[in-house]
Amino acid sequence: MQKRYPTKKIYVGDVAIGGDAPISVQSMTYSRTADVEATVEQINRLHFAGADIVRVAVPEEEDAHALAEIKKRVSLPLVADIHFNYRYALIAAESVDCIRINPGNIGSKERIKEVVKACKERGIPIRIGVNAGSLESHIEQKYGATAEAMVQSALYHIKLLEDLDFTDIKVSMKASDVERTVEAYRKLRPLVPYPFHLGVTEAGTIFHATIKSAIGIGSLLLDGIGDTIRVSITGELEKEIEVGRAIIKDAGRAKEGVNIISCPTCGRIEADLVRAVAEVEERTKHIKKPLNISVMGCAVNAIGEAKHADVAIAYGKGSGLIMVRGEVVAKLPEDKLVDRFIEEVEKFAAESEG
Repeated sequence: MQKRYPTKKIYVGDVAIGGDAPISVQSMTYSRTADVEATVEQINRLHFAGADIVRVAVPEEEDAHALAEIKKRVSLPLVADIHFNYRYALIAAESVDCIRINPGNIGSKERIKEVVKACKERGIPIRIGVNAGSLESHIEQKYGATAEAMVQSALYHIKLLEDLDFTDIKVSMKASDVERTVEAYRKLRPLVPYPFHLGVTEAGTIFHATIKSAIGIGSLLLDGIGDTIRVSITGELEKEIEVGRAIIKDAGRAKEGVNIISCPTCGRIEADLVRAVAEVEERTKHIKKPLNISVMGCAVNAIGEAKHADVAIAYGKGSGLIMVRGEVVAKLPEDKLVDRFIEEVEKFAAESEG
């Protein structure tokens, strides 16, 4: 795994992005933003799911005006998502913690200048959100809807902001396919010092979005690229946070929570491993301490894997072993193993915290 790319650090509310800050996870509400009650309810759901930042759509003027009341009632940093009408960004800037604009559809340089002025006055950053589906016509005519076109669009608008003496910038470049998305981020990374927001846009249902995001976001994180992420899922808000956190952890960019090692299903398994792993996953999801725990179902792999885990179950026929750091601490009947295993995991986590 490559060392994380050094970038300028900016702040969205009290959340640091870039530099040495942890990689943050974002999501976006789907309510009409002018419906304050529904929007606040969704933001609170995301807060309890573990989101760091939330973005809201501002397609109408009444949505922009609703942001002031929403901001009073939520604790997560708030990003206003602006398309087409720059005036909504000027209204939103009075209340929110960041403005996201799509350079391809926000309009003229003069309009961007007005948005920059408003953000400077409030001390809030701008996210340049390049989307492969809405590139500037002059760039798309020259490069097509390619990764290079996305890079050129980002560079063009970064320069516009820099020329206005504005550098509190983060950049996203999203396509609906993994290949263009990854290529664009890799091309731009050595060219600018700003933090990157990663994501594969319009990724689909939870099944497809999880796969696309794990490949796209995960490979970039392994390259040392990326400072904040969103997993775009057609589905429930909380799943975006759950999948995003898992990608960051499994890419080795966050040391948090339980890593469960378990056998694939095969003819050697001598226990109801599917049920056991599901129960272990549910009963350990509250643990924040980084632990490797192993639930293995046969003699072939069990002891070897268990020796290297912090806490492990090694199932045999009708019974099994509980091991802590490779040492056997109990041999029990199958129906007693999970309860004892959870006790040992919680004990290990508590002692590690101490």
